[in-house]
Amino acid sequence: MARIMLVEDDETLQVTIRYNLERAGHDVIVLSDGEAALERAPALRSDLVILDVMLPGLDGFEVCRRLREQSTVPILILTARDDEIDRVLGLELGADDYLTKPFSMRELLARVKALLRRRELLARELRSEPATGDVLTVGPLRIDLAQRRVWRGTQEITLKPREFDLLVYLARHRERVCRSEEILRAVWGYETFGDHRTLAVHVHGLREKLEDDPRQPRLIETVRGVGYRLTVRHVQAMAR
Repeated sequence: MARIMLVEDDETLQVTIRYNLERAGHDVIVLSDGEAALERAPALRSDLVILDVMLPGLDGFEVCRRLREQSTVPILILTARDDEIDRVLGLELGADDYLTKPFSMRELLARVKALLRRRELLARELRSEPATGDVLTVGPLRIDLAQRRVWRGTQEITLKPREFDLLVYLARHRERVCRSEEILRAVWGYETFGDHRTLAVHVHGLREKLEDDPRQPRLIETVRGVGYRLTVRHVQAMAR
């Protein structure tokens, strides 16, 4: 059973989501505004946050940003707006995924299951790590798996939780083309509902932080119609 914090001001949707989550065996804490979510989040220690964008007072974007500053808890954003800029903003602020209203409870439950499964897998990996941690070295990058820290040469790079997971997956499969569906299964845990736009936003975020010129990426290549490849063939001249 997981503890899920649901931040949603629509009472009808509150009841519907809570019923379905509790029926699936989860403990659900329902809050109606962003201030309450930020105040209670540290004590609740939730396994997952479901966060509506259109909240009274602080909107969901600001709540997401502040939550991400203090926690790596998975965040699923709910939005009634289908504008791409809203989806991208939520993901760039640290959300793990989003759902556009209206959505089916089946899809919501599938995404919740995937996010929780991935969280548990990461926890198991961390518990199995030796105290000193394993380090991946890929070209100019050094990735500390236990501490979840990344350096490019001597400069430490701050990544959001899902950006880190994505980088680790690509690094472990470097020089190989990773299909988008494969990445979504491995990093997000999605079997059927993975959104390629979610992946694209996180790749963009990595490029902004790791590439010399994000507009002409040399480290993380796009293989059109297939997926992505992390390669060091063209980056040996990058600063160390």
